[in-house]
Amino acid sequence: MVYVGIPKGQADQEEEVLKTIQDGDSDELTIKRFTESREKPGALWHIYAAKDTEKIREFLKKVAEEQGQENPVDHDPIHDQSWYLDRSLRKRLHQEYGVQGWAIVQFLGDVVFIPAGAPHQARARASVHNLYSCIKVAEDFVSPEHVKHCFWLTQEFRYLSHTHTNHEDKLQVKNVIYHAVKDAVGILRANESSLSRP
Repeated sequence: MVYVGIPKGQADQEEEVLKTIQDGDSDELTIKRFTESREKPGALWHIYAAKDTEKIREFLKKVAEEQGQENPVDHDPIHDQSWYLDRSLRKRLHQEYGVQGWAIVQFLGDVVFIPAGAPHQARARASVHNLYSCIKVAEDFVSPEHVKHCFWLTQEFRYLSHTHTNHEDKLQVKNVIYHAVKDAVGILRANESSLSRP
């Protein structure tokens, strides 16, 4: 989070942000960080374990059906990013499926790492996905430990409709694997003579 702009002369907005942070199930230390140290919060995230993805997907489809919405085969309630789990839905998800996430408030200067495949959401205040006006820098990367999971995600994207924004392979996992193997083979060949010595 490289910038957080707080409008001057809007004291009531601070109370609204505090209420949003509290309603977002933030812990007491985070709330103190905002109220006592006067740090600037930019966004509220809810991050869930990757292992709970199918339970979350099933829950969102169930809620959609209860509200009379369709669940087309070539769409996905997580990848569509059309749902926000508010406090009541988060509570229901925990009660019915045993799934509980982590609430993280991202303050100015904070970095948030989201593990591969971990469903996540940023809290919307009105239609903006921030607590205040802010600028975030995001970078996707594939760690060697998560290549398998990232490859699985790209396969999941293939089943989305061709017009879906997540249909394409944004992580380029096959290219990452190819270049990693190519570099490893190149290093081994360059050092082949020193490796064959007793």
